Amino acid sequence: MLAIVGTVPDQKFPLTTGKVCLKDDEICIKGKRVHVNRGTPALLAAAVKTGEMLGQSEFFGYLVGDIGLGEGSRNLYEYLTKNLGQSKYSTITFHYLQPDVDWHNRVLFAIKETVKQTILIADAGFMYAAKMSGQAASYDLFTPDIGELAFLADETAPHPFYTRGFILQDEKRVPDLIKRAYVHKNASRFLLVKGKKDYLADRDGIKTMVDSPACEAMEAMGGTGDTLTGIAAALIESGMEISKAAIVATRANRLAGYYAQPTPATQVIEIIHHIPGALEEILQEKVTGKATTK
Repeated sequence: MLAIVGTVPDQKFPLTTGKVCLKDDEICIKGKRVHVNRGTPALLAAAVKTGEMLGQSEFFGYLVGDIGLGEGSRNLYEYLTKNLGQSKYSTITFHYLQPDVDWHNRVLFAIKETVKQTILIADAGFMYAAKMSGQAASYDLFTPDIGELAFLADETAPHPFYTRGFILQDEKRVPDLIKRAYVHKNASRFLLVKGKKDYLADRDGIKTMVDSPACEAMEAMGGTGDTLTGIAAALIESGMEISKAAIVATRANRLAGYYAQPTPATQVIEIIHHIPGALEEILQEKVTGKATTK
């Protein structure tokens, strides 16, 4: 089973765990509902729609409200430390939690002690914590944007706030940033770098680049990076090899955006509704059909 861990931007939302579904464009978990806009709810919604298309029956969520003050994240960290290792998940995706090295390590060690052969995916705040802790290599997939990649590549930065000047450089620096991240052991087994162009890489360098279809409106739309991570997580949970799942997810996310014909007013849920159709189209052809491989 796939477990997805994260926060919602509502300080009053209590720590809630349970099976997740999507109803009326809202995430439903244990009788509670969360509007899908961006962040972990968008990731969850994309995973659910992907799972429906693949015939996967259920996913499990761990959610808590946190608006950046950290109390919700700390409560969830503590709960995970005590309970996550007792569950038999084949894939766990960690998303928005306030970075905390000590709590991150407690969660990771609890998983390693009790859960075997679990694929670990991290994005956003939890990815920051994984890098800051020196445990990045324990993960199978990170899904950073280029700014987050710059943090992974900066061996001296203890926090994203202190990432050095190359965070503002253009995409031409991506190969170098990927190389630096691996040299300094701040990257997972695979990196899926999200941006105007999407890159799949491992410690040997860039394996594949995908840049089409391209929708300018998607570039500035909040939540589309989250949907990409959600699609990839569900594909990996289905048994697809990680690198293949990452490329299929990249193409499906882009194609879903193309079908939605987004404008600056488009909400990410409109793209999410197109994910099953986009996936079906891509899975009926060769995975590398529209990708540029290096």
